Amino acid sequence: MRILAPRLREEVFALLPEGVEVRFLDEPWPKGADLFIPPFGQEEVVRKVFAEVEVRVVQTLSAGVDWILPLLPPGVTLCDGSGIHDAPVAEWVVMALLALLKDLPGFLEAKKEGRWAPKRLEDLEGKTVLLLGYGSIGRAVEARLRPFGVEVLPVAKHARPGVYTPKDLPHLLPQADAVVLLLPLTPETQKVVDQAFLERMKPGALLVNAGRGGLVDTEALLKALEVGRVRVALDVTDPEPLPEGHPLWARAHLLTPHVAGLSEGFTRRAARFLAEQVGRYLRGEPLLNVVQEGY
Repeated sequence: MRILAPRLREEVFALLPEGVEVRFLDEPWPKGADLFIPPFGQEEVVRKVFAEVEVRVVQTLSAGVDWILPLLPPGVTLCDGSGIHDAPVAEWVVMALLALLKDLPGFLEAKKEGRWAPKRLEDLEGKTVLLLGYGSIGRAVEARLRPFGVEVLPVAKHARPGVYTPKDLPHLLPQADAVVLLLPLTPETQKVVDQAFLERMKPGALLVNAGRGGLVDTEALLKALEVGRVRVALDVTDPEPLPEGHPLWARAHLLTPHVAGLSEGFTRRAARFLAEQVGRYLRGEPLLNVVQEGY
């Protein structure tokens, strides 16, 4: 079996079975590759690979695949990296909720100005949090929120016991103290958070986006922030990277540069996942995380 991949840390490939050949993108490319790991966001490199190398399976190490879907040749199987980023993204979400409820941005500003500014703070306990997107990351977020005494409202594309669907949003949004966005970006989810969505949210509720920037209509969000309709924590934006001088820099309560999934544990988790996926390929078993309907 031959893998074509960017030059990641050696530990990512340390658990692969014997006999698996890894060829890196900065080396001469083979004519064919059983599995191609694309470099995230490098569309020109990916296009060139698809033009010059016969690829059977594309395995992203990111959970989102919106960036590569338009580039995928017919007949190539696409698998995403769901599961690799569950823990760090879930931790970022909990951090963001606590930071806004405990007004960490306000206290950091007061510290910078040398002001002693005590105030009454909100509790996470007793809050209702709506998870819009209930895949592996959503379940990881829920597992971390439950011990805080949080009521979780999970929303997924398909109904199942205890899980709502988007058609339930009109009556769920007014109940939620916080809405966490964990959806993939697809034509159906593009700008799902629009003016009508924001107007249905409870006044002063938290909007936390750990999914994709394109899930949110940025102009509608800026208007909602201008009148204090919501409070917002963003790890992703539209546009991204956020340009210097963009009004979201000033209006967002918390903003990080798409780092929720970047963590020191990535190498360990990616190595385990890749070893399992390659083993399945070699044994002729069904692959993990095969992308269907855009995710």
